[in-house]
Amino acid sequence: MNYILFDDYRREHLLPLTFFRPVCDIRIGILTIREKWEKYLGVKPSSLTEVYLQSKFPIVKSAENILINGGILPNAELVKQIQMLGPKQALVKGNTIVASYVPESELEDKTGKEEKCLGEIECSIDYTEILNTWDIFEKNEKALNEDFILLTDGRTSQALSSSNQRIGNGSLFIEEGAIVEASVINTLKGPVYIGKNVEVMEGCLIRGPLAICENSVLKMGAKIYGATTLGPDTKVGGEVNNSVIFGFSNKAHDGYLGNSVIAEWCNLGADTNNSNLKNTYDNVKMWDYAEKTFVDTGLQFCGMVMGDHSKCGINTMFNTGTVVGVCTNIFGQGFPRNFIPSFSWGGPSGFTNYKFSKAIEVAANVYKRRNIDLDETEKEIFARVFDIAHTFHGE
Repeated sequence: MNYILFDDYRREHLLPLTFFRPVCDIRIGILTIREKWEKYLGVKPSSLTEVYLQSKFPIVKSAENILINGGILPNAELVKQIQMLGPKQALVKGNTIVASYVPESELEDKTGKEEKCLGEIECSIDYTEILNTWDIFEKNEKALNEDFILLTDGRTSQALSSSNQRIGNGSLFIEEGAIVEASVINTLKGPVYIGKNVEVMEGCLIRGPLAICENSVLKMGAKIYGATTLGPDTKVGGEVNNSVIFGFSNKAHDGYLGNSVIAEWCNLGADTNNSNLKNTYDNVKMWDYAEKTFVDTGLQFCGMVMGDHSKCGINTMFNTGTVVGVCTNIFGQGFPRNFIPSFSWGGPSGFTNYKFSKAIEVAANVYKRRNIDLDETEKEIFARVFDIAHTFHGE
């Protein structure tokens, strides 16, 4: 069977994190949602997403296809129910299409939103899904625990060096090539996963549930609280609590990051801090791109969301519930406003437009440091994002 992960209405609610990726390529837990489905299905599913992203994330069609909602996290029982679908049947829960069985003749290169099939079957399985940006850190503990079992079941961890202190008898898994020395690892609250070729430098204090993904570096003296995910090829220092960094981003120095989501290719300058609790202890509001206004998250602890390719200078301070778009450059004294539109350049004293030519130049330089070329496909996606990002500013 051919499997395709599709975007639905939630895509706009998950901006700015979905400007450069389908919903299923959001990381929550240890893996991206696509990687989770790949593990459960035994095949790599393709994507049905926005047209401008299909060149990078091409759809693969077959005579018979099962479309699966890319914002839903898999589990064994849900996979079984999906695989029982017959032609033109859809698995639904409320107003959400979970999955549908679609022949190639009826498969179009568009997201379809909430178009339902004739034969609807009510989904009887509980599952985790992400509907808003803050769901990513709020539901990260559950996803991380499930991914830990998925990745480590039946496997043997590398030995922990005797220079470390381990607290508790909880789960700890160290992949091949990882270096962990002279640190304290607390597994009492949840598992700790240390990926392939990770380096945990001396003096780090880490508490599960925690995932440090492949090729990442935890700098000396870092303090990491769960439930936190540090995606592949990240460099992290200072203090981090209940946050998800997708990958290829750096928070390499002192400073606090809490209850936050940082996308790819971001850099937080030394001593960058964010607030995750209002002085009034009220629920935090965050900018919702689909609603074009601030909405109540229902959360008392809520930090910030930063889109891909955004950067901030040293000593940057972010207010509670700040949303930063893609390709921004933030600097200066004081707190910038708590919604910073994409392609903005400036800080508390005001913002100007970040020139597209400069944004592309910076992205190319950042890629080059990781021995990656900014190819024509990526440039076309940048150009399209630049064109459409302003339509979500509510201005």
